[in-house]
Amino acid sequence: MNKTLLFLSALFFYGTVSYGQGIGDTFTFEGINYIIRNLDPARVVEVGENRAFKGKADIPAMVTFEGIDFQVSSIGDRAFYNCTGLTSVTIPNSVTSIGKDAFYLCTGLTSVTIPDSVTSIVFGAFSGCTGLTSVDIPNSVTSIGDWVFSGCTGLTSVTIPDSVTSIGNRAFFRCAGLISVTIPDSVTSIGNYAFSGCAGLISVTIPDSVTSIGNYAFSGCTGLTSVTIPNSVTSIGDGVFSGCTGLSSVYIPNSVTSIGYIAFYSCTGLTSITIPGSVTSIERQAFSFCTGLTSVDIPDSVTSIGQSAFNACTGLTSVDIPDSVTSIGWWAFSGCTGLTSIDIPNSVTSIGLSAFSGCTSLTSVAIPGSVTSIGIEAFYNCTDLTKVSIDQKAPLTITADVFEKVETSKVELQVPVGSVSAYQAADVWEGFSPIKEIATLGVDDKQKNEPVLNIYPNPNTGVLNIKAQAPGSFQIINALGQVVKTFNVGPNGFNKIDLGILDNGLYLVKETKGTLSRAKKLLVKR
Repeated sequence: MNKTLLFLSALFFYGTVSYGQGIGDTFTFEGINYIIRNLDPARVVEVGENRAFKGKADIPAMVTFEGIDFQVSSIGDRAFYNCTGLTSVTIPNSVTSIGKDAFYLCTGLTSVTIPDSVTSIVFGAFSGCTGLTSVDIPNSVTSIGDWVFSGCTGLTSVTIPDSVTSIGNRAFFRCAGLISVTIPDSVTSIGNYAFSGCAGLISVTIPDSVTSIGNYAFSGCTGLTSVTIPNSVTSIGDGVFSGCTGLSSVYIPNSVTSIGYIAFYSCTGLTSITIPGSVTSIERQAFSFCTGLTSVDIPDSVTSIGQSAFNACTGLTSVDIPDSVTSIGWWAFSGCTGLTSIDIPNSVTSIGLSAFSGCTSLTSVAIPGSVTSIGIEAFYNCTDLTKVSIDQKAPLTITADVFEKVETSKVELQVPVGSVSAYQAADVWEGFSPIKEIATLGVDDKQKNEPVLNIYPNPNTGVLNIKAQAPGSFQIINALGQVVKTFNVGPNGFNKIDLGILDNGLYLVKETKGTLSRAKKLLVKR
């Protein structure tokens, strides 16, 4: 008996008894549940699950359980999951992390104070908090995890500190009330769907620290009117700006080498686009359904135009395909009902299936000698077609549906000298009338003599870069046809022109070479 009493007295005196406390045990302190996470050397707890919590949650830095003090170091996974009655929460400076789905679907939560002790906010922490209107993320946070603020439809503004280096996938997904966001120059990556569905977002500045913009990052941001992509970005991913119907201008820097699948799909407010000379490929449906697009400059660095790249761009009236392009993909310009003529360069070897189908305003098309195949229904339903010129003495073998729903008996076919009889005897081509010989230069010779002109950025805010094939004289002409500026391009074919004297508006930049000339539309917009 004496030994037992002495043993118990010693344990009590030295404080090593924890009254049965163990790691993982739960208890309640002032209405909030906690879980013991550590006992030795520090006594640490995290906020546990509180499914039925209502009102204001004031989380203290220290809590007491059975006479023992514990430090609150974290808010655990699903701590206040679906607590629709939670109105506000105060997080103490002792907390370093906020767990997965910690405040998920807390629709009544209107304010939260995150202390500068917090270093990480992980997956879905505040997802679905529709009543949350603003949040300040402290300088201690280095990353905003996936889905953290997704579905916070009441959130109108957010300040991201310059300690953050990455914005996770769907971090602000469908925050429809978000009007503005400032991304600091510490951020290097923006995740997939990061701001997708933020319909109220009017403008966004992407700093030049960002090297990658995730797929669909700004898709469905219907209020976004303009965006500047920094020189640090090398590729525009899949669907990045798809469905941004209010987007009227976008600057693509010459660091970008590829424009991804449906990158600008259905950007119906986009009127013009200048693709820089660094881009080598335009992927599938990149500008599909950009119905407001009236002109596009494709640089001579591009080698392929992907499937449906400009499909249903009904406002597109003209397009210059450079002689670097070797293939025109399936449905590339199908449904471009405003397109009136097309010159296919002598570099193209294949015209894909339905490439120009449904171009109902197309009146003429020139097919060069380099083309070896024309896909099924390539010119299907081009009902206004009146002239086709083809620079090949031996008729190409094509199927009848290439010109299906075109009244070829009323379409003039222009062919090289000495090849009329061959075309009159060839399947499909025999149906054209009249078939005429042309003694003019072939497409190849014309391409060699035609001036090459690239201008960027376009739209322009001040300084215009001119890239020409050779030295020459240039004019800038206003909407009234008046020459407002003249300049020369030197031996290297490059010049920078200050446009500071020009008012906002649409201009033409015109180059003349002998009897040939080329003009590019220029939009000055400050």
